[in-house]
Amino acid sequence: MMTLALRFTLITALLLPGVSGQMVQMDSDRSGYVGSQVELRCEFINSNPPVKISQVTWQKFSNGTKQNVAIANPALGVSVLQPFKERVRFKNPAVRQRTPSLEDTTIIFNNLRLSDEAAYICEYTTFPAGNRESMVNLTVYARPMVQMSLSTPTIVAGSKDLKMTVATCTSANGKPPSVITWDTELDGEVNTEEIRNADGTITVRSDYIVVPSRETHQQRLTCISTYNEEQYTDSVNLNIQYEPEVIIDGFDGNWYINRDNVQLTCLADANPAISLFQWRYLNGSMPDAVELRDDTLIFKGPITYGIAGTYVCDATNSIGTGSASVEVTVSEFPSFSDGVSQEQQRAGAAIGGAVVCGTVLLAAVTLLAVFFHRQRRTFKGDYSTKKQVLGNGLGKAGGLAPCPSLPHSLSYPEDSSDEKKPELYGAEHIQEFHDYPDSRVKSYSTVEDSTRYRYDEPSYLYDCGSEVEISVDMVPQMDGSVISKEEWYV
Repeated sequence: MMTLALRFTLITALLLPGVSGQMVQMDSDRSGYVGSQVELRCEFINSNPPVKISQVTWQKFSNGTKQNVAIANPALGVSVLQPFKERVRFKNPAVRQRTPSLEDTTIIFNNLRLSDEAAYICEYTTFPAGNRESMVNLTVYARPMVQMSLSTPTIVAGSKDLKMTVATCTSANGKPPSVITWDTELDGEVNTEEIRNADGTITVRSDYIVVPSRETHQQRLTCISTYNEEQYTDSVNLNIQYEPEVIIDGFDGNWYINRDNVQLTCLADANPAISLFQWRYLNGSMPDAVELRDDTLIFKGPITYGIAGTYVCDATNSIGTGSASVEVTVSEFPSFSDGVSQEQQRAGAAIGGAVVCGTVLLAAVTLLAVFFHRQRRTFKGDYSTKKQVLGNGLGKAGGLAPCPSLPHSLSYPEDSSDEKKPELYGAEHIQEFHDYPDSRVKSYSTVEDSTRYRYDEPSYLYDCGSEVEISVDMVPQMDGSVISKEEWYV
């Protein structure tokens, strides 16, 4: 886009009779940081017919007022005015020659100041065309000074509800102002404010607010200041002071008579460090067998019942005092064998548990085997229960044998006058029959049970070509064998 100054120059050239094409070329905007260097370009375009340059003047235009900065005159030479004399010069050496060339009158600003920020006009005085000029806007930036600091040298942990500023991040004297953010794992609140300075810069201050405690000690806070797309970081570690938190280590609950090498140690978490440890024995005077060594109580010699009691440790630093106690008991025997660690005991317990589980499982398997075996014995038609047969005392599955002949003489016991009980010789078991017929009878043999059975009601079964009278207490089977009801329903 064409700048306002350039448009003005073109319009002026067009209005002047007989003049065309003369113009002043400049950048519309330039910028630099305080202390840096910047060039302000100014070139004169002199087309035919050429015009004579009588003088070139640089001016600072601020708040509606013009102030001369530098002048180049073919007859008088070059002049730079105060307060720019030591910081402004013409870039092209030809401008400073005895016969100067003024078509390029670019100037260089060194060591920029915030006060240099303004609009600058480059004006050409020509003959017979008159004046030609253009303008550039100079912006001066100021990099801030970023500083991270603790709010006070000493931060003491207080009430759980008491919040305070623990760290402050400052981005001072920046232009434009910075944007401050925090990077930390510590929960807290942020309070940020901007302060405008007389020179046009802005100071940004951001406070980090937390409740100081032992948990916030050594937490890291990082301040990130973002300025003009640049980032500056600074970090601190919080130093929170707090009174001691104390525990007593050493008593494992297994102190027994004649145990050696035992001690109690006072452990304290504190900032600053502990300056004094003190031990107390609440059951009277400290036992003679106890030796005090700063934070440790050493029990000399084998343990006796006399060391039992309550021991207290007091730990003190500059903030306060913390205390802890332990109740020492002494037993007659150890709770586990000497030389066997608790880890080994736990391992032994695990193995023992596995053995018990295995034993229970084996017993369950055995019971199941017995149960199924009994089921097999009482299952109808199972040949393991049909070993009682008429004839030779063998099951048919065991092979056929010739039927034994009936004895020629039968003897009766003297104590039985009503029932005649024949003794069947040559059979494994003696069977008792009521009113048996005078015919050949097979003995009833039981392989697994040798008890005698009584048959009260007749039944008939053919075996070896003979009809035999048997009791209804017998259960005939499909293969010709018989089983007593008593055994059948076992």
